[in-house]
Amino acid sequence: MSTILAGTLLLTATGLFSQVVGFLYRMALSRLIGAETMGLYQLVMPVYSMLMSVTAVGLTVAVSTLSARHHALGDSGTVKSVLRRALGCFFLLAVPLSAAVILLSDPISVYLLGDARTQLGVMLLAPCVLLTGVENLHKHCFYGIGRVRPPAAVETAEQLIRTGTVLGLLLVLLPRSAEETVGLIVLGMVVCEVFSACALTLLFRRHWRRFPPGAPGAEIGGRRLMAIAVPVGATSLLGTLLGSANAVLIPAKLVEGGMTLSQAMAEFGVLSGMTLPLLGLPTGFIGALCLVMVPDLSRRTAQGDRRAAAGFLDRVLSATSLLMAPAMALLTVIGPPLGRTLFKDARVGELILPLAIGTLLGCWQSVLSGALNGLGLQSKAARNAILSDVVQLAFTFFAVSRFGLAGFAAGYAASGLVGAGLNLASILRAASLRPKWFSWFVRPLLAAVLMGLWCNLLHRVMLDSRCGQGWSALVCVLLGLVLYAAALMAQGVTFSREKAQQKEL
Repeated sequence: MSTILAGTLLLTATGLFSQVVGFLYRMALSRLIGAETMGLYQLVMPVYSMLMSVTAVGLTVAVSTLSARHHALGDSGTVKSVLRRALGCFFLLAVPLSAAVILLSDPISVYLLGDARTQLGVMLLAPCVLLTGVENLHKHCFYGIGRVRPPAAVETAEQLIRTGTVLGLLLVLLPRSAEETVGLIVLGMVVCEVFSACALTLLFRRHWRRFPPGAPGAEIGGRRLMAIAVPVGATSLLGTLLGSANAVLIPAKLVEGGMTLSQAMAEFGVLSGMTLPLLGLPTGFIGALCLVMVPDLSRRTAQGDRRAAAGFLDRVLSATSLLMAPAMALLTVIGPPLGRTLFKDARVGELILPLAIGTLLGCWQSVLSGALNGLGLQSKAARNAILSDVVQLAFTFFAVSRFGLAGFAAGYAASGLVGAGLNLASILRAASLRPKWFSWFVRPLLAAVLMGLWCNLLHRVMLDSRCGQGWSALVCVLLGLVLYAAALMAQGVTFSREKAQQKEL
């Protein structure tokens, strides 16, 4: 089994574990703090995403890409120059920006986020961003040189530490207000980032000693680093601004449609803190695939192997559809009762069908965006992501006040369709890849729809027969997988061939 497949499998296992732990964490957190406070916490997170976009996101892609190129060309000594320069650029941006956020936390919480109770959480984001940036730069340097085990191990421990720290702080300190609760949650994030940043720094220095010394003149200039980082970071920043505006607009537009502020914040908390994380459970594979795919495509491009890159993209698209389509179909059926049972809120799972479609489209968009970054086409990935976010924002602005969260769900699906379609068109042109519509999309979707319809019927029959929800969900999953495999085989898929193709990765 090749390194790329082994790395993907390891990161997939780590990602799925993190998704499960994160989901259980959100479930316990929502029960502990309630939907309204969960909405306040979700309102703070776009500020965190915006700070990361300005300071670290572009640099992490640059570190992953450049370290992969130099490692592929046998110049591993230059990798330390890449990381050192990236850390310097990050601190140059992050330290003054974090100080500004602390000083301006009051107007940010009142005028930008629309709720003064978010101020303490906003202030505590500053140290969290500094630590997360150090962690991510070291992590992506590991990914670039093909070492996925150290960051995978640290990420697993980080999830456990975060869950234990946040829940422990809330149970021990018993905050008296929603603002204190949000602050303690962010403080728990800071604690787990201290561990991650320190652990990855020490692990990389230990690995660094085995690097051969760089050749004379191998020092990476800031201009070369920024040539990659600036377009990616600018895209991420603009996308985060659009996403932040979307997050702030949702409660405001719900209030405009007739809800009270408390009701609107609770609805927003259920959507962003419960329903969407439930649909995000199976997507750990996508994040793992993108983390390994970007440096791998960068290596193939640096070596001039465009044909191998095109074949790799073909298999990546097939694997994404084959795994994500049945997952979304199953969650459409068993997700609402499962979510209501776990989160103890009757609103969990509302509008799950359009949200599941949007999540599947978002998976395709993420994979194709990662492929564009790996091929060195960051500007095209940037343009497509921005257009996708604009579509979502337009639906939120014009439809939510009139149709409620159904307007957001429609925009969520439309946004994913625009982003995935534009990315696919860019990939087909860049990689000279012939589209295989049936094997990439039609065959997995037909099998998933058939499976979903049968599972929906079976689920309803079992519930009407007074079977427990747990047993009904388990039977639907097991039978659904069998039906899905049978539907694929009926369309000509032979799993021995698929397995052989995956090994070629």
